[in-house]
Amino acid sequence: MSGAADRPADLKESPSQTAGPYVHIGCLPNHAGLGGPWAEDLGARPFADDAPGTRVVVTGCLLDGTGTPLRDAMVEIWQADAAGRYAGGGAAGFARRASDAETGLWRLETIKPGAVPGPDGRIQAPHLTLWIVARGINLGLHTRMYFPDETAANAADPVLGRIEQTARARTLVAEARGDGVYHFDIHLQGEKETVFFDV
Repeated sequence: MSGAADRPADLKESPSQTAGPYVHIGCLPNHAGLGGPWAEDLGARPFADDAPGTRVVVTGCLLDGTGTPLRDAMVEIWQADAAGRYAGGGAAGFARRASDAETGLWRLETIKPGAVPGPDGRIQAPHLTLWIVARGINLGLHTRMYFPDETAANAADPVLGRIEQTARARTLVAEARGDGVYHFDIHLQGEKETVFFDV
């Protein structure tokens, strides 16, 4: 293997392996103001407008250890449809959202997912799966968001049930903010640190 001593002097070291600030250029070129090969960025609409189910709005912020919003983050969301089924192809149930450059807030208009049968036959409570990337995060972070109005389903959820520090499970439950409106802050560090999964 060749080392730094073998590298030609005109080749400079590339930036550290971090997602930001390049993630928006590659994943959300229209959002970044560059224009893209499609009229909308991939993941702009998680479901078709006529897809059945209850329409909901989810908002959230990514917060660092001081509680400061990250304004250059991107969140990818995967979810089941209203019947608890994942798409067999296409983009149904997939969305990408960038944090607002001023507030750090991201917003998703979607369908509330149904309960999902797990591979072992146990039922998973309705949830969103989230993957987070931002400047300084070298590997994407995986977490979930559960709905506060699904108390019984959440109590029986096999994933929530595996969290050893049971008090931390609440970091995965969104806050209700009106009829069909939910807010979910993701804390990267500190006392309120969100549970992340090693996937």
